[in-house]
Amino acid sequence: MARYRGPRTKIARKIGEPIFGPDKYFEKKNYPPGQHGNNRRRRKVSEYGTQLKEKQKAKYTYGILEKQFSNLYKKANSAKGVTGTVLLQLLECRLDNVVFRLGIAPTRQAARQIVSHRHIVVNGKVLNIPSARVRAGDIVGVRERSKALDVITESLESANHSKFSWLEWDQEQMAGKFLNMPQREEIPENIAEQFIVELYSK
Repeated sequence: MARYRGPRTKIARKIGEPIFGPDKYFEKKNYPPGQHGNNRRRRKVSEYGTQLKEKQKAKYTYGILEKQFSNLYKKANSAKGVTGTVLLQLLECRLDNVVFRLGIAPTRQAARQIVSHRHIVVNGKVLNIPSARVRAGDIVGVRERSKALDVITESLESANHSKFSWLEWDQEQMAGKFLNMPQREEIPENIAEQFIVELYSK
């Protein structure tokens, strides 16, 4: 599956937020990219432009492609509840995102690679599909032979395991339990999901 592998700071500058995490280059140039930089006069963003920006922000934040995002929206739209909130909940329960939230990987990109390389087990079985959906009660942990990997141990040392109320971490087992779907107010991402719903509703 193709992934965006270009300069991440450029995307963050385009979105206007450091969506990939702390970025010293973004702090130096926190204005849109382009030949004339911050001096360029820019027109007021249209309603469509605002909606599209929020969708792009969500896609890049969670690291998924257009087709995947469209399919998730269709699932959210057909499910019970507020469509925008359900969409964010579906994004949050992706395996690669759960691995990132548990602190097993320092970024979602690293989490996707760790999952793909078969270092993660779900309910005791190896699962190497980053987009797999984690459900309430599932145990997501590090494979026994992968527990000494530097990228995992270093990430866990700096992780704050009490940060997310819908996850429970067991340091001894190096595994976490997905307790329940997070509520919208618990999801820290700065995404205006209503704009995404409006975009797809056209």
